[in-house]
Amino acid sequence: MAETTTTNPELLQEQVASILLQPLEAASVVLASGPRIFDTASPLRIPKLVSSSDPAWVGEGELIPEHDVNFDEVRLMPTDRKSIKTLIRFTNELLRQSVIGLDATLKARLVSDVARKLDTAFLTGNGADKSVTGIINQPGVQHAVLDATEPDSFLDALALASAAEVTPNRWFISGADFFSVRKIKDTSGKYVLESDITTGTTYRLFGVPVTVTNKLPAGTAVLADMSQVAIARDTNPTVKLLDQRYAEYDEQAIRVTARFDLGLLHPEGVIVAKAA
Repeated sequence: MAETTTTNPELLQEQVASILLQPLEAASVVLASGPRIFDTASPLRIPKLVSSSDPAWVGEGELIPEHDVNFDEVRLMPTDRKSIKTLIRFTNELLRQSVIGLDATLKARLVSDVARKLDTAFLTGNGADKSVTGIINQPGVQHAVLDATEPDSFLDALALASAAEVTPNRWFISGADFFSVRKIKDTSGKYVLESDITTGTTYRLFGVPVTVTNKLPAGTAVLADMSQVAIARDTNPTVKLLDQRYAEYDEQAIRVTARFDLGLLHPEGVIVAKAA
């Protein structure tokens, strides 16, 4: 149904214009965390080394032993990978009578909605119906037990990363668990979650930057080396103003589309911690 001045009278009132001017949700927290992004509209195959050789000590004139190496690949953006799309129609009367730029407001709102949809898919997507499989559901990731009130729980996750010889550079913590983690103190009474004043309002947990997100359920956290997270990007969220499609109704529409996929180059570089 097209949006009209009848169904959206609030858009015509100055006193509530501030509702439309409130800060929008942050952009995608996953894309902002430094994954490896590959721009492609076609299926993408990224080779990875599964096993390597075992060099030996060889004397002068001795036979150098041969070794086999095994390769595998991460396959992203299959031809049937679905896109995120949305469209909103509105009347030209509504556009003319709005006290602020309606098209700009809707564009910002729709792009924000798509970013939130993407974060949910990137973190917790189950891959159903040809959608994205999120980080916590990727095969091969390591698993740990999460206790949001116990510092050793987070150290155990870091130990798993160390054993896999990866250097994690991001915690993703549920907003529901954040303040439980915020209260944890070490034996000297110092909070283990450190505020990093050099980069704005950010935090570090045992030296690793923390991203708080409500896209993870309570009792779930992710420790990751984001350089091992591969994202195939067909297009960024693309906004199109359709000013002729519904001309017979004297209406316009705004369409937003985005197409992404996600895979792990080194699954052991991701630790998914869940409450017991």
